Amino acid sequence: MQQLFSLFAVYITIFLFGMTVMRAGLVNLSQDRLKLALIKMTSTPFKGLLVGTIVTAIVQSSSAVMVITVGLVAASYLTFKQSIGIILGTNIGTSFTTEIIAFNLTSGIIPMLIIGVILMNMKKHVAYCIGCVSFGLGCIFVAMQGLETLAYPIASIPTAHNFLQLTNENSFIAVGVGAVLSALIQSSTATTAIAMGFMSDQILALPAGIGIVLGANIGTCFTAILASVGSKNSAKLVAFAHIWLNIIGVLLFLPFIGWLSSISISLTALPNLQLAHAGTIFNIISSVAVLPFVPLFYKFVIALHGNEQK
Repeated sequence: MQQLFSLFAVYITIFLFGMTVMRAGLVNLSQDRLKLALIKMTSTPFKGLLVGTIVTAIVQSSSAVMVITVGLVAASYLTFKQSIGIILGTNIGTSFTTEIIAFNLTSGIIPMLIIGVILMNMKKHVAYCIGCVSFGLGCIFVAMQGLETLAYPIASIPTAHNFLQLTNENSFIAVGVGAVLSALIQSSTATTAIAMGFMSDQILALPAGIGIVLGANIGTCFTAILASVGSKNSAKLVAFAHIWLNIIGVLLFLPFIGWLSSISISLTALPNLQLAHAGTIFNIISSVAVLPFVPLFYKFVIALHGNEQK
C-alpha cells in the first residue's frame, strides 16, 4: 500500500512539474503583454471576462492569473471592480487545460519530451519557450498515464474503496474531496486529472467526477488567499470575490449535476472528455450568468469584507 501511494505522489509531482515548466514557457513568451492586457482591457466586466479567459488559456493556470491580478490590484494598476470580470474569465480559461489533458496522446509523449529537451538547449528565447511547452506537456501526459494505471490498485484497498463509494453516492462529499485536494496540491487541473484516472477505470461515476471538479474550483481559491496576505484590503477583496463566486456557483449547480452528466454523455462516449466537457459547461454558464450582476456582486463583497480603501 505504501508503495502505491508513493507512486501516486510521484505522478502528482511529475504532473505539477510539467504544468510549471509548460507555464514558464508560455509566460516567458508574452509576460509583459499579458499584464498590459489585464490593465488596459478591463474597462467593463465583459472585457475583463474575455481578457481573463484568453490570458488564462495562454498561461494555462487560473491560479497564476489570479496571483498576477491580486498583485496588480495591490499596486493600484487595477481596481477591485475591474478584477471581477477577470476572475470570471479565469474560470472559463482554465477549462482549456482540462480539455487538452482529456485526450489520449500516449503515442506523442516521447516525441514531445525529445523535442522539448532539444529546443530547451537552444540559445534562442522563442525556441527555449516552445521547448518548455513541449517538455511540460510530455510530463503531464506521462503523469496522466501513471495515474490511470494506479487507479484500480488504489481502489482495491478496502478503505479507499469504501471512501470512493461514498463519493459516488454523495455529491457533497465529492465536492469536499475536490476542494481539499485542490487546496493541498494547489492545482485544480491536477485534481481533475486524478478524477479522470479513476473514471477511466470505471471506479468513479461521472456525477462524482463532476462533484470533484466543482470542488476543485473552490479549492484553487486558496492560492489567491495566500497571494493577498499582507496586501491592502482591495487585494484581499479580489481573493474573497474569487471564493464567493466559486462557492455560489457550485451551490447553485449541485442540484443539476445529473443534468450536467446527461449533457456530457450526449456529447462524447469517452469518460475523460465527459468530465472535461462538464467542467467547461459549468464554468461558462456560471461565469456568464454572473456577468449582468457584477455591480450587485461588487456591493455584496464590499458589504461583507469592507471598502477598498481600508
